[in-house]
Amino acid sequence: MSSQGDLFNTREDKPLPPVAPELWGKLARSAFRRKFHLNAEDLSYLQEKTLPVVLEHGADFITKRLAPAHPARDGKQTPWKGHPVFVAQHATGTCCRSCLEKWHNFSKGLQLTDLQKRYVLAVIAGWLEHELDTAQKRAAEQNCYPEQTKKGAGS
Repeated sequence: MSSQGDLFNTREDKPLPPVAPELWGKLARSAFRRKFHLNAEDLSYLQEKTLPVVLEHGADFITKRLAPAHPARDGKQTPWKGHPVFVAQHATGTCCRSCLEKWHNFSKGLQLTDLQKRYVLAVIAGWLEHELDTAQKRAAEQNCYPEQTKKGAGS
């Protein structure tokens, strides 16, 4: 019997494919896509479980919910909240086959290839890494200026 890790191993030596910097600029210009951020619960989950483990979950979500040529409930298969990967999928246009076609030029009606699945995971990973970096910078700033944080909270 094979395990999830055997089917789509995110911890293997082969790195995820690169994501073109232009994609991040394109997503940043979308008012809808840029409104997504991890809430405290999702951020805590990501920090506790670690990015590699969360990306294993993401690989499973991609394989089961996104990769088939005609996914069940396409357009509604990705919840809006409940896991950091779900939020990342909406933020990056990797939530359904229509968004994959619009944002990443992956044709609907065709099963995703292994390279395409790895690319989707790379996009999600890049977004989650950015969210982690932003949260760490925010925490560092609050530690550097604790008086300002207290003053601002009481105002």
